Amino acid sequence: MLQDIHIVVNKHTPYVVQAFEKIGRVTALSTREITKDTIRNADILIVRSETKVNRDLLEGSRVKFVGTVTIGTDHIDEEYLAKNGITFVSAPGSNSNSVSEYITAALLELACSKGFSLNKKTIGIVGVGNVGSKVWRKAEALGMKVLLNDPPLQRQGSRYPLHSLDELMEADIVTLHVPLTRMGDDATYHLFDEKRIRKMKHGSILINTSRGAVVETEGLKRTLLDKHLAAAVLDVWEGEPNISASLLALVALGSPHIAGYSLDGKVNALRMNYEAVCRFLSLPIDRDINTLVPDPALPEIKIDTMKLSIEQALRKIVKECYDICLDDRLLRQLVSLPETERGKYFQKLRAEYRMRREFFNSTVSLASTTKEIADVLRLLGFKVNNEGK
Repeated sequence: MLQDIHIVVNKHTPYVVQAFEKIGRVTALSTREITKDTIRNADILIVRSETKVNRDLLEGSRVKFVGTVTIGTDHIDEEYLAKNGITFVSAPGSNSNSVSEYITAALLELACSKGFSLNKKTIGIVGVGNVGSKVWRKAEALGMKVLLNDPPLQRQGSRYPLHSLDELMEADIVTLHVPLTRMGDDATYHLFDEKRIRKMKHGSILINTSRGAVVETEGLKRTLLDKHLAAAVLDVWEGEPNISASLLALVALGSPHIAGYSLDGKVNALRMNYEAVCRFLSLPIDRDINTLVPDPALPEIKIDTMKLSIEQALRKIVKECYDICLDDRLLRQLVSLPETERGKYFQKLRAEYRMRREFFNSTVSLASTTKEIADVLRLLGFKVNNEGK
């Protein structure tokens, strides 16, 4: 341990103290406790997306390294960090599989609640980075036709079959996987404003797990109220943690910015930050962060699919691993609270999120089935023990 190194971390990041305790003196704080005063004597700061890292927070401190255990960086003033010689790392791709599994769960729930089959439906994916590319593969596994949009990739000469945003407006479902940017040719702030949403096919569905401000709140509300959109799924919201209760009432599924909150995704992000700190301090990377993770609570899922359609079986299996409807129910309790308490409740749901494991941790034992469902399960990330075939 380097006794003179002071590391301030967000205490709601699983295993964060154990990861850094051999490097220096660790102070674990809640999001609200990370302030100008509490980080003044820190050398290293590890945050989550709720902490705005900028001049207001860092000026006068001795912080020389900032890490965020998130893929998004819109809460970080990277220009300020660079100008002041502060090293910065994020965790790109760390929770991409978690988000793609959230989308899988949402699609299966929507198909059930709205009475349609995903097979042959068209899904438009806006943003084909770490997350979007995984959503693409899972959507194809579900039998969906996929349209991809990513202007930066297109300019780079990508071999992906890319389409214009206008072409995606004919899709049955559109899902957003872009960073929040406010300037430049590819600015995404209010990319889906009311004008854009009304270009979507009548009766289509919008899913947003990127950043809340990519979608205009009032425009989305109006297009849901007049039934131009059949449904919306929102994991991210403008104005977090003080979200629009009236919009929450209109969406088919809502959650408190937890799509990427699988334990496996969080540990991936922590590992990336830990290794970056070791490199910054010229220390050996001598700890395997994954050894801190407990065995999965659900190592095996047993199911007889004889009387179920493929989508019914998939929904039942996915729900065993991740019940997206539970997140929806918990978030909707927000509306029963006084308005002044809602933001705190939203943050509490995130900070105290349950332990959720990704599909690869579970083996599905199928008593009787066809090869088709076993193949789909493997493509979604499950291990399969096909007893019937």
